[in-house]
Amino acid sequence: MKKLFLLLPLVFLAITLIFTFNSLTQSTESDHSDRIEGPFKSPSDVTKACLICHEDQAASFMKTQHWNWLSDEFETPKGKMRFGKRNMINNFCTSVASNEVKCGTCHPSYGFKDANFDFTNPENIDCLVCHAAYDTYSKSCEGDMTSEISDKLLKAAQSVGKTKTSNCGFCHYNGGGGDNVKHGDLYSAIEKATPDTDVHIGGKKFTCTSCHKTENHKITGAGHSEMAEGTNHIACTDCHDKGNETHKNKLYNKHLNSIACQTCHIPEIANEVPTMTYWDWSQAGKKEDERNAEGYIVYSKQKGAYTLEKNVTPVYRWYNGSAEYYQIGDKVNPNEIVHLNKLNGDIRDAKAKLYPFKLMKGKQIFDSKNNYLILPHYTGEDGYWKTFDWNKSAEIGMKAAGLEYSGEYGFIETEMYYTINHMVPNPKKNALKCQDCHNKGTRIDWEAMGFPGDPIKKGGREKNGLVKF
Repeated sequence: MKKLFLLLPLVFLAITLIFTFNSLTQSTESDHSDRIEGPFKSPSDVTKACLICHEDQAASFMKTQHWNWLSDEFETPKGKMRFGKRNMINNFCTSVASNEVKCGTCHPSYGFKDANFDFTNPENIDCLVCHAAYDTYSKSCEGDMTSEISDKLLKAAQSVGKTKTSNCGFCHYNGGGGDNVKHGDLYSAIEKATPDTDVHIGGKKFTCTSCHKTENHKITGAGHSEMAEGTNHIACTDCHDKGNETHKNKLYNKHLNSIACQTCHIPEIANEVPTMTYWDWSQAGKKEDERNAEGYIVYSKQKGAYTLEKNVTPVYRWYNGSAEYYQIGDKVNPNEIVHLNKLNGDIRDAKAKLYPFKLMKGKQIFDSKNNYLILPHYTGEDGYWKTFDWNKSAEIGMKAAGLEYSGEYGFIETEMYYTINHMVPNPKKNALKCQDCHNKGTRIDWEAMGFPGDPIKKGGREKNGLVKF
């Protein structure tokens, strides 16, 4: 017992040293100020320095959709395929093919300028765009090197650490060509959100990865490629699932089988910064740019006419987590709207719920003889934004896509759905009320959703096969 008593000071000393060591290593885990010296002649030289210690992390990153802009191979009604930004068509800037030099500004790489980009070379990874302190780095650092730029690269490299919301926002806020243009529910104002505008980031101080859990650089949360597969979803109920007691109100809990959380808890999007709801490419090239009273461009000579809106009410659709997408070369009917993605699920689908979506409408170029959408070429000296020549733009873009261009073009109406998951305002103050949808409420077109009428009214649920409510 006496020997044990004499050993106690040594035990306490050992424990103290262990805790001190752990504290020091944890506090300096992200501090690279003494590890990276430079100078750097190019941004890719920074990546080479990262690879000295992080070769395994680079290898795992190159397996992700974030890097490849393509999913893993999966089965579709048309056979096996890979799907993602590299081979999809949307109704914003349309497609990546032949426009890599512009799209590449939001790809986490250096040198993504054409279809010859090497996705297998780890030295092409831009580590800084995701891991440098936001105020130290931007993709413009890829330009001509000067001593000033070299100094900025060194500062950025020494600042690296865990990804912050501002890193993700660098690309995701500005998709489609400007702040909040594409998503409607994800924009720069989230950085300074209050609990009333975003209960998670503004109230609980979440970061993106609080919900979008990440392992080996694979980020959870379904984008369009995962929607095509029906995989990689995260849900509010991953954290908020308490079965039939999620709400104190039993009537609210009865809706959980049929209504997604977002439907009631994100009543509007684009409350602070407008989002685009319509883009008409057919009007491009006709006059000089115009801005509205708030200073936002509503007509661009390069891109055509826009409709921008604030306080946008979502559209509501049945959705089971998967969607079917327009594939390059699919035939279209010139007299009908082209649905660039079709949401799967209906009132009889036990997995489907009513979700809110931003419905983006557009008018874009198509081959009026072959009857399929054109992938236009916009960038560079020979691109539409310089030449204002749709024929030349179509020839170059379709060659890059490996499709014939007939020489005849027109413009066709398109629609595309974008999921709404962000900017959840204070739920106690801002969630929808019963009367927003029921009785004289106009939020949901019950007959369009497959009901005979309002489900709370007599006869509103009486229909063969209904599994909802």
